[in-house]
Amino acid sequence: MVSAIFPAAGQGRRMHAGCNKVFLELAGEPILVRTLRQFSQVKEIGELIVVAGAGEEDDVRAMLTNAEARARFAPWRVVTGGSERQYSVWNGLKVSSPGADVVLVHDAARPLIRPEVIEHVIARARCTGGAIAAMPSKDTVKVVDAQNCVTATPDRRTLWCVQTPQGFRRDLLIAANEKAMADHFLGTDDASLVERLGAPVEVVEGGYENIKVTTPGDLIIAEALLSSFQPPSQRGEGRTAAGGVEGSRNA
Repeated sequence: MVSAIFPAAGQGRRMHAGCNKVFLELAGEPILVRTLRQFSQVKEIGELIVVAGAGEEDDVRAMLTNAEARARFAPWRVVTGGSERQYSVWNGLKVSSPGADVVLVHDAARPLIRPEVIEHVIARARCTGGAIAAMPSKDTVKVVDAQNCVTATPDRRTLWCVQTPQGFRRDLLIAANEKAMADHFLGTDDASLVERLGAPVEVVEGGYENIKVTTPGDLIIAEALLSSFQPPSQRGEGRTAAGGVEGSRNA
């Protein structure tokens, strides 16, 4: 069984929308709802854990409950986030099912993730312990110093732009977070915590359409990219029986 954690506690200041960006609609449906529907198409996903901002928990629950009038999600629950994304993920990880062998972490504002990418990350995480979605860099990258002068040009063939989901064995991700807390280390992503343990993290090709909706321009791009998705009817619009609102493990 696989648990999926969705950090959704960001302030979304760059969106200039006056609200959490995951509440914004993409083609008539909230971004968070679209994201969870993509994961609910993957049969191995056993639970969805949404980490909401303090004070937004009830709003998120209401949003998801209303969305389920059209199609079920995998079983879900909402927990409260922390002051940093890393702490929010930890809050979600602590309530994840001990029966999960793999835990995925996915940005709630990446609604265009394809189910086949999710499945590939799960498969490789089970094999190697850790796997992350990413895409080869299309641009030449320069290393600069404090004076903005170029000091190096890395080989582009070695550079990948990291996305989510990032998947890890549950015990490995717990150990990585505990180590980071003990060392007062704040990483840039979940993989950086696992890398500190010396554990391998494999790159899985994601998709250039798997953008994180951060700015108003991203929302326009995401609307355009939706046309490349196959009709939901070809995969089924979510779950029709299993799943539902927070159950016996309600927070």
